[in-house]
Amino acid sequence: MIRIANGSAFWGDSSEAPLQLLRGGPLDYLTLDYLAEITMSILQKLRARDPRAGFAHDFLGVIKRGAKDIVELGVKVVTNAGGINPQACADAVSAVLQATGYGGRLKIGVVTGDDILPRLGEFLDRGIELKNLDTGEPLTKIWSQVQSANVYFGAFPIAEALCRGAAIVITGRCNDAALALGPMIKEFNWKADDWDLLSAGTVAGHIIECGAQCTGGNCQADWESIPDMAGIGYPIIEAEADGTFVVTKHAGTGGRVDVPSVTEQLLYEIGDPRCYVTPDGIADFTTIQLAQQGPDRVHVSEIKGRAATDSYKVSISYSAGFKAVGTLVYAWPDAYKKAKAADRILRERFDRLGLKFDAIHSDFVGVNATHGNMAGEPSPDIAEVGLRIAVRGNDKNAVDRFSKELIPIALNGPPAVTGLGQGRPKVEEIVAYWPALIPKDVVAPQVEVRSA
Repeated sequence: MIRIANGSAFWGDSSEAPLQLLRGGPLDYLTLDYLAEITMSILQKLRARDPRAGFAHDFLGVIKRGAKDIVELGVKVVTNAGGINPQACADAVSAVLQATGYGGRLKIGVVTGDDILPRLGEFLDRGIELKNLDTGEPLTKIWSQVQSANVYFGAFPIAEALCRGAAIVITGRCNDAALALGPMIKEFNWKADDWDLLSAGTVAGHIIECGAQCTGGNCQADWESIPDMAGIGYPIIEAEADGTFVVTKHAGTGGRVDVPSVTEQLLYEIGDPRCYVTPDGIADFTTIQLAQQGPDRVHVSEIKGRAATDSYKVSISYSAGFKAVGTLVYAWPDAYKKAKAADRILRERFDRLGLKFDAIHSDFVGVNATHGNMAGEPSPDIAEVGLRIAVRGNDKNAVDRFSKELIPIALNGPPAVTGLGQGRPKVEEIVAYWPALIPKDVVAPQVEVRSA
């Protein structure tokens, strides 16, 4: 049995969680997930300004504060913090280990090859259209606007790095569940066609990839009874070679691990539950069996899988114009009526000024921002309503003018408005997402293992 914990669900998750996991009880592996589709484009911009950037710097803080624990406890760390620049991330980790007195004590594995931005022209010339999975349109439609393009690799490159002695494995873009599946492949010697076992490891990785979301955080089921959310524990998988595992957390931490909390996470970000496609295989979520084994222990078993496809998914981001979002809060009496009037007045002013946008979107916080038209009409006695209005378009000057026209309505529109402390809304570039597929035989991961 091996223990695999996940201490980060996204770039910006709790900086204390990895330390809590390292110091709270026995572990074999600590995984840290930092990447989302939008994160890749942000990192691409950072690297464009500085060739040493392009990775999740939060990871350096984990290494700085946790180096003693990682080295002395023998916990191996697997992370996708490498982002757009895994080599630079590894260099920075080496520097931190040297500065903390642990230089030369560990080997670092680096998985690269996922960044195919420089090769897009080559692929298009070869007839690989990289069609949008949602619309069917070829990439040529937005090629000049592309900012990043990364392949979702699987778990076997991670396992290779671990087999070659790496104590810290840094990847770029990979399947989220691969961070946990890689250690299982290494420790249990699972093969590339062990479809049921690989699917079980994928399900385990999926359950813990969002951190405390499976230990009671963001959990709808009886959420008020979840204990000590302020000290919530992050998840641990106790994995067996036969593909069964237990979801748990360190003793003495807050939150709760039960069948409802694990079930909610299983349903997070999936489509057809019979066909959860990853680079390493296809997991059938309808075969999963959950059983409460005791307090904060859920046993997972009987998972079935099918053969992997011949394609990798590619995450492509591209520039899609500009946006600005502003909020005005109107107070009782007639709060909703005032907010609706302000929305109407602003739109009329935009028309009179000749401002053209691809879209204007308004919602009324406190009334329909969550449920839209299904919310119905609010009580006339509602105390306050926030008008949140956003515009987007390719004309940056028009979006900037929207920002300048919003604030004046505080004095030249309906009364009793507040919430203006942030000033004019910031004009931001829109980064859109283009999902595509690429044949597995035209790209390949590279694995390097080096001394820290």
